[in-house]
Amino acid sequence: MAKGKNYLRLEFYAKDCNLAAARLAAAAFSAEMGFSLTDIEEIKVAVSESVSNAMIHGYGGDETRIVTLTLSAFENELEMVVDDDGIGISDVEQALIPAYSAAEDHLGLGFVFIQSFTDALDIRSAPGEGTSVRMCKRRRGE
Repeated sequence: MAKGKNYLRLEFYAKDCNLAAARLAAAAFSAEMGFSLTDIEEIKVAVSESVSNAMIHGYGGDETRIVTLTLSAFENELEMVVDDDGIGISDVEQALIPAYSAAEDHLGLGFVFIQSFTDALDIRSAPGEGTSVRMCKRRRGE
């Protein structure tokens, strides 16, 4: 894995309070890279949605499980990767359909927000093997 010009890796329990820490880490890291305030807000939403998916869907609310957030700064691009070793996604294509959710009480818009706020999204997952969500955001004007 290329780590770029700067690199930060956080491992944390799947607790709601750590979701805020992940958002703040992504915001501080992207601000240092020179992203605009609008872009930073979009980065925070993308990270938040991905981490929330790991906590809720991957781990079913089990707060003893570990989520990993990796941030890599390249010349004009931020790479964000959220990993879990939860139940996995049986059909990634279906999970990307707006309003689809494996949980009845969720809107199914997490991946929609991630796609709209990032320049690239790659999801690797298999049942029983966890999920890795890779998102990239380029600085505008570059």
